[in-house]
Order: sequence, then C-alpha cells, then structure tokens
Amino acid sequence: MRQQPPTAGLGNREREIMDVLFRLKRASAAEVHRLLPNPPSYSTVRKMLSLLEGKGQVRHRQEGLRYIYEPALEAGSARRAALRHLLHTFFGGSERDLVTTLSRDMQMSAPERDRLAALIRDAGPE
Repeated sequence: MRQQPPTAGLGNREREIMDVLFRLKRASAAEVHRLLPNPPSYSTVRKMLSLLEGKGQVRHRQEGLRYIYEPALEAGSARRAALRHLLHTFFGGSERDLVTTLSRDMQMSAPERDRLAALIRDAGPE
C-alpha cells in the first residue's frame, strides 16, 4: 500500500495554512491569518488550526496568552513524502520519467540541466 503524502485529505485552505507554517516554521493564529490569501475570519483560522492539530498535522505550545503553532512534520520530510506520492501517482514510480518531464516540459535551462545531472551523478547508486 502506497503511503499518502502528509497533506493528503486536507482541503485547500488547510493546505494554505500548512504552507504558511512550513514557511514560517512557527506562528500564532494571527500571523497565519495575516499571511493567508483572501483569509477567512480570524476565528475560522483558529478553528482550522485546532482541526489540523487533531489530524496530527500541527502542534502547539502556549507562550503567554497565545498559542504558537508549528508543523508536526519537518518541511523536508513532508516534501520527500509528497514527491514520492507524485512519483508513484503520475509517473508510475519512474524517476527517469519525472526527470524527463522536469527537464523538457518545464523548459529547464541548459545550466539547470547540467546542475541536475551533476546532482544525480554525485548521488551515486544507493
């Protein structure tokens, strides 16, 4: 059974909140609210943070009178899980097809392709 990415099952607004938290590392509900595009009410953001905590996506600690939220999973782990999900969902597990799409379809420049090739070469066999 394939593992779902950490944000699987989250709605668009929940993913936007997670994006803010990954970017800031830690934030109050007010900070999250301020950085959301077309934000809902402040109380809605607080409720959504509470729901995300219930889903195991975020955790909080109290600082004075306010809660400070942070992702329960570090950004690198979430990024790798999402990439694995993308690789298996859209590329049948083929790293070659993924890299081909990145280099051709995304119009990667020659220097970017060279850098990618060097990264792949330096990674070596597992």
